[in-house]
Amino acid sequence: MPILQLREIVKHFGPTVALDGIDLDLHEGEVHALIGENGAGKSTLMNILHGAFRPDGGSMELGRMPYSPVDSLDARRCGISLIHQELMLAPHLSVAENILMGIENFRFGWFDKKALHKRARSVLENFDHPDIRPEATIGELSIAAQQVIEICRAVASNSRILLMDEPTSSLQRHDVERLFGLIRSLKADGASIIYISHFLEEIREIADNFTVLRDGKSVAQGKIGEVSDQFLVSHMVGRTVKNLFPKRTINEERETVLKVKDLSSPPALRSANLELRRGEILGIAGLMGSGRSDMVRAIFRLVDAASGTVTVRGNESQATCGTPASRISQGIGYLSEDRKREGLALSLSVADNITITRWSSCSRFGWLDLSKQRRRSEEMIAQVGIKAAGPAQPLKELSGGNQQKVAVARLIHQNAEVLLLDEPTRGIDIVSKAQVYEAIARCAAGGKAVLMISSYLPELFGMCDRLAVMSRGRLSRTRKISEWTPESVLQEAIGSN
Repeated sequence: MPILQLREIVKHFGPTVALDGIDLDLHEGEVHALIGENGAGKSTLMNILHGAFRPDGGSMELGRMPYSPVDSLDARRCGISLIHQELMLAPHLSVAENILMGIENFRFGWFDKKALHKRARSVLENFDHPDIRPEATIGELSIAAQQVIEICRAVASNSRILLMDEPTSSLQRHDVERLFGLIRSLKADGASIIYISHFLEEIREIADNFTVLRDGKSVAQGKIGEVSDQFLVSHMVGRTVKNLFPKRTINEERETVLKVKDLSSPPALRSANLELRRGEILGIAGLMGSGRSDMVRAIFRLVDAASGTVTVRGNESQATCGTPASRISQGIGYLSEDRKREGLALSLSVADNITITRWSSCSRFGWLDLSKQRRRSEEMIAQVGIKAAGPAQPLKELSGGNQQKVAVARLIHQNAEVLLLDEPTRGIDIVSKAQVYEAIARCAAGGKAVLMISSYLPELFGMCDRLAVMSRGRLSRTRKISEWTPESVLQEAIGSN
């Protein structure tokens, strides 16, 4: 008998049908993978289970009893916790306060901070991150570190059912392995997990059974070990996807467009030297906190550099000078790993987000031409494969993966000569990844110079011409991708300097 049973779950958002008759059975001690494209309804279903949304139809049973949570706190009391794809942390509070929010310690009616820190530390031990301190403020931590806190918060509640929506999207492999070890331990204790991931290799490693969603419907179910990846992907999209990475050629004699020399931004970035050529994709690998993101943010002047020079198309300047606006005028585009806080304007429309860094493409005599903006946006929506009702739709109404594709579309529309991409496919399904890879490859083929940071090694090996590894704030020598192996990348990343 399933511990959780869903039958014919329906959910509408105005005229949009988000869920159209979802069935799902979750058994005790089971890891159940929920698979589907961005916009298929996965996160909506998780929010219904967690009490954030109320279904418009269907039934839910938890432990053979009707289940209908009035809010997230009610779901938590019933033993169901959610790890959100979009981080739902309070940036002004401490790590401990976020992890134990709602289940804090009190002594004689007073808040017991010492006990709070002790409990938080015991939960954090699951991930062995001494740099993540219970008293640290969330807003000062990296996105990857915040992802660890989000996971720890769900674990701390001792829930019997955990809903994990893309829990590894910002984690390095060693953290993924720790998470999987924790999942296996929870499973052995009888806990059940619904696990959402766009990484099929992860699903095969950790899941027992699966349900595939497509257009708000459950279209396939079964044991994960009895089906192929091709079966899963074809049911996700209703067709076969043959090649994930596009075929590319590169002329190694092309000019250097971006040159970075002796760049530093303490404490995270100690030294970086690189040359980026026109028409190439240069990959940057490295562990969480290694200084990868700090490097591109220093190049784009989002953080202060202490020393170094940045040369764009032969024009050298001190890395300590300039602004993001001046970098854009020099032909540099930047895609942040944090789309929610700094990559997008969620309250604006899809069209506004796509065109915001290049208003000149859709303005006339200094005035915004809405019809031209709509046409430009429609072109980018089609090119990147964004699922939206139209250019006028508010961005906040799109799924996380489609929001990420809007961020990619904005950068392509900007028509920059140099593209700095920090985790460009974070939270995107496998089919959308193929579309984004194709768009990036087209940019390189058109003469753009692309620098791409990624935690996903298959992505780097499938897309990049050359690769460098960041380790403890120092960037390694750049080598051809054929001279690297996954093992050598990892060794370089964990090596001492």
